[in-house]
Amino acid sequence: MKGKISSWNSDKAYGFISPDDGGKRIFVHINGFANRHHQPKVNHVVNYSVSTDKQGRPCAQGVTKTSVKLSATPRSKTNARYILSALLFLAMVLFSALLERTPFFILTLYLAISLLTFIIYAMDKSAARRGAWRTPESTLHLFALAGGWPGAMVAQQKLRHKSKKQPFRSIFYFTVALNAGAFAWLHTPVGAEALSHIINNI
Repeated sequence: MKGKISSWNSDKAYGFISPDDGGKRIFVHINGFANRHHQPKVNHVVNYSVSTDKQGRPCAQGVTKTSVKLSATPRSKTNARYILSALLFLAMVLFSALLERTPFFILTLYLAISLLTFIIYAMDKSAARRGAWRTPESTLHLFALAGGWPGAMVAQQKLRHKSKKQPFRSIFYFTVALNAGAFAWLHTPVGAEALSHIINNI
């Protein structure tokens, strides 16, 4: 995981790391650094893994400093752009259903799977904070591919979870392209005929 040191007490040799993906700060002791002779400073960007101390509390381990500084640019505009993209796509699905180009159950599926995907992201972020079992990234991608990517996109920005991690982001956008492409294909004569055939055989 990546984050930045948000506070550091040199006298007591401990501080806190604010995760890059957001969430609760995590405790870090000087013993948690890979190089214990390095002097941590506030705003240092670090990589780390989540572990637990003797009392079972979450703490950072294997902490290493990176040479990349976290951007101080406000994320609000970026967040709005991604969320707007997801909402515009869902509005497009609704418009298509109103024009009877696609059945309303397609819109229902998108909304239901997106809501479920948002919940899964929230649970995964909670697990990351607690150092508990995580949802496999392949599962997150599968839900996105199945039509939950609008919910995933909103979750990534609102929860600040999986919003920067690579190669997760690249694979995620690939699933978005595949799903959006499949939806567009349903509007072609071949796609419409295939969908009609599936519906008639259900």
